[in-house]
Amino acid sequence: MSNKVEIFAHRGLSGLYPENTMAAFKAAVEVGAHGIELDVQMSQDGELVVIHDEKIERTTNGVGYVKDLTLNRLKQYDAGSWFHADFQNENIPTLNEVLEWVKTLPYKLIVNIELKNDRIDYEKLEEKVLRLIHELNLHQQCILSSFNRDSLRRIYEIDHNIETALLFQGVPTDVLSIAKNLHVQGLHCEAVFAQSILGRKASLAGYPIRVYTINTLEDFRSLDSTNVSVVMTDFPQMFLSL
Repeated sequence: MSNKVEIFAHRGLSGLYPENTMAAFKAAVEVGAHGIELDVQMSQDGELVVIHDEKIERTTNGVGYVKDLTLNRLKQYDAGSWFHADFQNENIPTLNEVLEWVKTLPYKLIVNIELKNDRIDYEKLEEKVLRLIHELNLHQQCILSSFNRDSLRRIYEIDHNIETALLFQGVPTDVLSIAKNLHVQGLHCEAVFAQSILGRKASLAGYPIRVYTINTLEDFRSLDSTNVSVVMTDFPQMFLSL
């Protein structure tokens, strides 16, 4: 693994802060993460909200599907106390709030936006995300990723220039042909793919290999002989000092 590997904070510094909250993203910047990874879904009234699960029970004190709740309703729920009482004032951020904050930072933080549409295919999600990125002039700092191949196709149809990445599990033998057909620039994978012969071929073919989610030194060091360009982790501070 190159010593130039970058560290992305997975859902922010989510090992020590409630995931996908402004507190977690700000903490990631404080420790010097090169990028943050976050998840985007859409509220009932079409607003882009940053949350991983399709339902809000796990990370808030509310109940229901994101798609069935308005932004105003989602904002009323506590998105921090489930993690620790110190974070009881955290709420679900909008993508706009996160990206507006990114623009104020003293360095160019990379934002990996995962479109969480592999279970619920939100209508116009791609268009809304791309429109916001362009409005804020963050085109060069954003990577759009998804498990949903149709979504990646739609992104390419709208914008040939935004960086995209295919999310996948395991070591699919046809991943390079899929990546080529989807016109993606990066591969977001598990460590097993990066360590495989196919992973090496993908790297030689010019695809950045970004591995999720590495949370131990043992797993990090298992990537030493690979060409990984980014490691995504809940504990970025653990690896930034290496």
